[in-house]
Amino acid sequence: MAPRLIPRVNSKVGGSMCEEKHAVLLSPVGKIEISGCETGLHEIKLPKTSMLPSGAEASAACEVCEGAEEMPEPLEQCTAWLRAYFCEPATLANLPVPAFHHPLLQQDSFTRQVLWTLLNDVKFGEAVSYKELADLAGNSRAARAVGAAMRRNPIALIIPCHRVIRSGGKIGNYGGGRLMKEWLLSHEKLQKEKLAY
Repeated sequence: MAPRLIPRVNSKVGGSMCEEKHAVLLSPVGKIEISGCETGLHEIKLPKTSMLPSGAEASAACEVCEGAEEMPEPLEQCTAWLRAYFCEPATLANLPVPAFHHPLLQQDSFTRQVLWTLLNDVKFGEAVSYKELADLAGNSRAARAVGAAMRRNPIALIIPCHRVIRSGGKIGNYGGGRLMKEWLLSHEKLQKEKLAY
């Protein structure tokens, strides 16, 4: 059995505020906003879009277009991770997952358990139903709570809530929109098939 990934989650020391930095990446799905501090990644915001590139091929690199100066290490790691996700998925396993620094990911809750389980157990190119994820997280009756956890996920893509689908195989809802979820699932399926050859 492979060792479980335990992301570092750091809390604010003594209630002091962290110095938040922002960057914008131009990706195959549009502009992705990331924020974080020296302690960890705060959030990944996907673009709200009604149109995405046709097909699941990465038609553009994933490069920083705003905020490249003085990026703390967690944002640099996030940028490298996103670049690999879109352009070189075979290298993802070799990259560190940035530390997270978001209150939701610091609280001892079922939502946090679900998000960690999703991060650790549902791999690139795989999908899981809300019920299956509830089972994996230790509460088989909590499929609705899993849906709520997906809606609250602050670290889109790295914590892959787009991989959670309905039991009947329909893709379900997604914070980045249905088109984005379809594109991400298609991208992963295509890249996984390429890696298999």
